[in-house]
Amino acid sequence: MTDRKLLMWFLAIAFPISWILFVTPLSLHGLPAPTQQSITVGAWALAMWGPGLAAIITTTLIARQPFSTLRLNALGPKRFYVWALLLPTVLVIVTGVLTVGFGIAQFDPTFQLIRESMKNAPGAADINPLIVISAQAGIAILIAPFFNMVFALGEELGWRGFLLPHLLPLGQWKAIILTGVIWGIWHEPAIVQGLNYPDYPLLGIFMMILFCVLLGIIFGWLYLNTRSPWVTALAHGAVNAVAGLPVLFLRPGFNMAFGGTIATFPGWVAMIAFIGWLIASKRLPVKGSEN
Repeated sequence: MTDRKLLMWFLAIAFPISWILFVTPLSLHGLPAPTQQSITVGAWALAMWGPGLAAIITTTLIARQPFSTLRLNALGPKRFYVWALLLPTVLVIVTGVLTVGFGIAQFDPTFQLIRESMKNAPGAADINPLIVISAQAGIAILIAPFFNMVFALGEELGWRGFLLPHLLPLGQWKAIILTGVIWGIWHEPAIVQGLNYPDYPLLGIFMMILFCVLLGIIFGWLYLNTRSPWVTALAHGAVNAVAGLPVLFLRPGFNMAFGGTIATFPGWVAMIAFIGWLIASKRLPVKGSEN
């Protein structure tokens, strides 16, 4: 079976599985808010496995290739896992600095957001907000990425483990960028419901596509150097864990659709700068990865 037919099968399986789960919250009107939120989080987490299931089904049942084709049995050079774990934090720090530098938000040395969230907690008045922020940041940077990998692997098995390799005959740059575009479009039902870009459901779709293309270039670089979906699953889990950390240090009330998280304009600038360094240092495109 040709790669084109396999790709069509993959997309025809991945999108319906995920989109059905993405729109599940729309049927929850009338339920208590906490219940709606819990079901939404659960449904959207399961949706992340749509691409992974599609990759498994397409590879083993349609293409009749061994499961090992998806390279879950490979890790590749270990140094790229350090990049995967720590690079998202560096990009997020730069995002926070640029958010303030561009005037999108103001740095809040009083940590008002944390104080507001703590005010009803017993004994919270005696706790230094900086301790709480430090604990949250430490967990987000060093622990949460490994828990997030459980669901991030579902996406990465599909996008980088299956889709990217099958698009490589088009050329490395075309394959990476097209993978990012498809990945961004896949998020559409969640974006329309307010994910990442609240109050901008239509503009948010295009913003998400651009974000996924930029982040997908970085993830593509990690994958092509290791040929393992594990490294991008770790990176994906790390991004999800730390993406909103700058918000803890910013004065509440700014427009979070345009700053404060790596999915917004300041985050794009940070990623473009890193991608520029990869290109200038001849790390990208990755040599010999079309084979």
